[in-house]
Amino acid sequence: MTKTTRKAILGGLAIASASVLLAGCGSAPETSASGEASASDYLPCMVSDFGGFDDKSFNQLGYDGLMKAADELGVEAKTVESATETDYASNVQGLVDQGCNTIITVGFALADAAAESAAANPDIEYVSIDDIVDIDGDGETDSSNIKPIIFDTAQAAFLAGYLSAGVTQTGVVGTFGGMNFPTVTIFMDGFAQGVTYYNDENSTDVQVIGWDSAAQDGSFTGGFEANDGARQIAQGLIDQNADVILPVGGPIYQSAAAAIEDSGKNIALIGTDADVYETDPSVASLLLTSILKGIDVGVYDTITAAGNGDFDSTPFIGTLENEGVGIAPFHDWEANVPADLSSKLDELKQSIIDGDITVDSYLAS
Repeated sequence: MTKTTRKAILGGLAIASASVLLAGCGSAPETSASGEASASDYLPCMVSDFGGFDDKSFNQLGYDGLMKAADELGVEAKTVESATETDYASNVQGLVDQGCNTIITVGFALADAAAESAAANPDIEYVSIDDIVDIDGDGETDSSNIKPIIFDTAQAAFLAGYLSAGVTQTGVVGTFGGMNFPTVTIFMDGFAQGVTYYNDENSTDVQVIGWDSAAQDGSFTGGFEANDGARQIAQGLIDQNADVILPVGGPIYQSAAAAIEDSGKNIALIGTDADVYETDPSVASLLLTSILKGIDVGVYDTITAAGNGDFDSTPFIGTLENEGVGIAPFHDWEANVPADLSSKLDELKQSIIDGDITVDSYLAS
């Protein structure tokens, strides 16, 4: 199945499986698929998407969680980076050949490779970050030895969108993504919903450029590299007067930061996945906030359990309620965020948790 087909399936799921996917790590863990080996014999492994483990974002969070768990377990982890999409299947197979007990695939794009490998190797544990691995489209993970770790980031992005609408001076905010995948557009769509909610509440007309919620399409670089193409898209948003920019796609934020710095304008950047203020101090002064995914925590918890023989394939969905998603502190931008706006964000967060505000996404129940 092509990625285009998979994107259509995922985008069309209102996730029928949300009733099956629990909003947490579940109850009693299942018996480890890898048997009764002691923790010292345990070999956890990870394959990156082609952003690489030094992307200061998505892949790096997964790597950090793995290394922390391996250190605590007293074992050595194996990792392999993917340079292109064609590396995915061979990289996963290489880890199978090296005797890995648990293989973590980082990103939506590795789902096909994970599904094929998991079906062929039922005694190996698989952890899929950002995809439920539902290749047949029936709303359930294809193999019982795969644990999905996924995030309803639209909830956190809604808060970031509301915040952006509250601080913009030009009345224009922008976003762009790496590729039109559900795990990318979920940020962009939640962001736009937050801006719309702000407009409705405050009788304003803040414009979102770079994403069309109705068409479910927008501005994309075609990949997840910090390159001139990403910089040009960011520059296009700046030329349209955007003074808050949300790039979604690992290191493409670096290209946006370069465009902002070159513009000489007072433009805020929003990070994704990690608190980019902490992971990349070189852009710290530009950051209004970051939309957070608890990838490192999810990986750490899963690998620590698996290393002790308690692998649990119950899916984890990160939400505001279980703190699997959120927004980072305002850091250097705090003085530019009115106290009443900050308090309003706390209220909105609680309203989303309570179900009083519905943020639409393909993961919403």
